[in-house]
Amino acid sequence: MDIPLDLQQQAMGYDRTATMFSPQGHLLQVEYAEKTVRLGSASIGMTCSDGVFILADLRIEDKLIVQRSANKIYEIDSHIIASVAGIVSDARVLIERAQVLAQQHRVTYDSPIEPELIIKDISNVKQQFTQYGGARPFGVSLMIAGINSKRPELYTSDVTGNYLSYYTNAIGENDEKIREILREKYKPEFTIKRGVKLALDIIKEMQDKKFNIGRFELVYIKSENSELKRLYGEELQEFVK
Repeated sequence: MDIPLDLQQQAMGYDRTATMFSPQGHLLQVEYAEKTVRLGSASIGMTCSDGVFILADLRIEDKLIVQRSANKIYEIDSHIIASVAGIVSDARVLIERAQVLAQQHRVTYDSPIEPELIIKDISNVKQQFTQYGGARPFGVSLMIAGINSKRPELYTSDVTGNYLSYYTNAIGENDEKIREILREKYKPEFTIKRGVKLALDIIKEMQDKKFNIGRFELVYIKSENSELKRLYGEELQEFVK
């Protein structure tokens, strides 16, 4: 009986540290962290003709929990937001670092920080935890959306510390299936309202009978004035019409 390759690698100890490459060139602890991210709740980000938004599934159905205490979209600065998928407590450390960096930039240069500088700093931290022993990788993907000189921007950083700029992207549960639909239906001329409707339609298709608009959170930023607005649950009904 042949033993699967991944079990062979585990038996030989290649997954005991994030710094040890397997003979096939894999960092197994990093790949495990990527699987953790895909177990997280879904978020969709999109750049639109009039701004940028992130829609996130809070995945909170317990009536005892105050919904607004379980945010999945964080304000980094008045013009930058971030969403996460994976281990939220890991993400909190990175989010707080990003918030401090944004405020330091305002104090030092008296100007808002560019979204790419935020994602680059966070990605550098995540990369370090795949290279040095004694600590595990951050089990989180981070999506950053913001306005840079009235231009909407969207970035995503993965577990390895790589980051890319996107027109639209998804992280978390069913991320690849969501991206397939986005590749087919996304158009750069979409307004925020049209983009949010598409995002909700996609998630509704993924979740089918489990879909409940009451457990979603939306934050969008207008390009013209960098005004940030946050909506919860039933407040999103205006985008479904």
